[in-house]
Amino acid sequence: MTPDATAPRATAPAAPGTAGPGTLPDVTVTVIVHNDAGRLPRAVESVRRQTHAGLEIIISDDHSTDATPEVTRELAARDPRIVLLRLPENSGGCSAPRNRALEIARAPYLMFLDSDDELPERAVEVLLAAHRARDLDFAMGAVERVRTDTGRRTTWMPHLVAEHRTLDGIGDDPRLLFEHLATSKMYARAFLDRHALRFPEGIHYEDQLFSARAYCLAKTFTIVPEPVYRWYVAPYADSRAASISNQRDRLANVRDRVRVQRLIDAFLAENGHRALREDKDFKFLKHDFRMYAGDLPHRDDAWLAAFTDVMAPYLDTLSPGAFERLPRAERVVLRLVRDRRPSDARTAARGLGHPVAPRRVTAGPDGRVYWGDAVPATEEARRDLDLTDLDLSGRPFFDALLRHEITALEPGPGAVLRLSVRTYDPGLRLPVGPCRATLLVTPGGGRLTAVLRLGPVRPGVFEGTALLDLAAARLPLQGFAGERHPVLRLHRRGRTHQGILLAPLDFPALTAVVPYRAGLAPHRVTVSPEGHNPDRLRIRWDPAGPVPAVLAPLARRVDPRLKRAVRLAARALR
Repeated sequence: MTPDATAPRATAPAAPGTAGPGTLPDVTVTVIVHNDAGRLPRAVESVRRQTHAGLEIIISDDHSTDATPEVTRELAARDPRIVLLRLPENSGGCSAPRNRALEIARAPYLMFLDSDDELPERAVEVLLAAHRARDLDFAMGAVERVRTDTGRRTTWMPHLVAEHRTLDGIGDDPRLLFEHLATSKMYARAFLDRHALRFPEGIHYEDQLFSARAYCLAKTFTIVPEPVYRWYVAPYADSRAASISNQRDRLANVRDRVRVQRLIDAFLAENGHRALREDKDFKFLKHDFRMYAGDLPHRDDAWLAAFTDVMAPYLDTLSPGAFERLPRAERVVLRLVRDRRPSDARTAARGLGHPVAPRRVTAGPDGRVYWGDAVPATEEARRDLDLTDLDLSGRPFFDALLRHEITALEPGPGAVLRLSVRTYDPGLRLPVGPCRATLLVTPGGGRLTAVLRLGPVRPGVFEGTALLDLAAARLPLQGFAGERHPVLRLHRRGRTHQGILLAPLDFPALTAVVPYRAGLAPHRVTVSPEGHNPDRLRIRWDPAGPVPAVLAPLARRVDPRLKRAVRLAARALR
């Protein structure tokens, strides 16, 4: 494969310190793209503005059919460091465009960038400095995750990249298997060539296999705490536009992930790294399987059955020690999948990551307490479904494990919502009679409450109804754009217990324009299930008038004293 001979090239001489035609670059950064003409310029510009300018930039186009070819030619005309590469047909993945770029890359050090992401300005400088300080196989740094829906920025696996350190092989810290991104690293070309290390073609999740091999083959690598990659994450994108890793609703996605895990297992066994197997299995259970587990409540019976057929046989090959390192709630879901009980797995998966109780528990003849309505039949199931250590009946009231499910949600008059709530108390921590409770939601710093009484239906189960008037919410003067998740507070002898509200899984979103006090524009309010783990009820407010559009930017800029004045003015208008 050769560069696109038809691509226009800049004829101006390269700037000092840059790598133009005839100058050997220090680093080659490959930007892979497929049908992403809109975001590609941002990615390429992030490479062009690197503080280390001695670069070669290969744009590797996986045979795009949109305006990407035209955009790449425009980009190449602006910078002599840019080389264009276009695959003759679409490969359907990331591996082929990266591998074809490797064939023509001229630099001794290599990096990879996806067209929907960016490199922070000092990424190349920081990683190259690590290579020049020591003879490394690769250097890696922190990854900054940016949510496209909220703009929130976090560090990916921050505990693994918190300090500058050099390791003599993955055995020094097997936890790094969790950081499986190929894009957060700068590789020595000699290291990749020495081991014929290339991206596996024809499969998805190629980063996991490539990174596992790189970790195991590397003799020395350095970690720097500075951010070297900016990863844009669209967690709720339409499945047709979502990245491969976010297409978890497709069974092919499940099969590909399991297939890659088996390839990694085979590599570890064949290359003297069996000691890493438990750590690798724990990573799979805690990261890969955990993502699917959070989605199980939203899958139909046919999908769950097919998922179980793919996943259960592989789970049975994993190290027992990997399961034992997991939180009990996750072990319960895994056991139910392994025992081919998909409907029970769906129930157990609701509320994962939050202190949510099972609906029912059963005491066995041995005095142990088990998940579900029967004592498990096998020793393995009893081990995984044993909840005795959770001390359901002895925990203090504020820390009791309860489960609050909304069984019905109906619109009432005006902006009133009628919510039917069922509370499960498997540890019997609530009194026998009715319980006083409050449904609480806090939009824009205000409080919106609804009082209800939960009456006993049978031992350990209570039901009640709340009327929540959305028009009674005290929103700030500049309006409120955002979402909140209502919680349920129980009151007993001066003590309070607070828990999340699990939404019904099958009700359509309810949307209404709700009027508020004078001086504040109406808001479009939408009530819906969260649609993903942990399946909470979600209420979203969106200003529907011009006043918030003017005041909101001002409110973000003013100092705390002026914000207090705004709040006082808002109260006066109430």
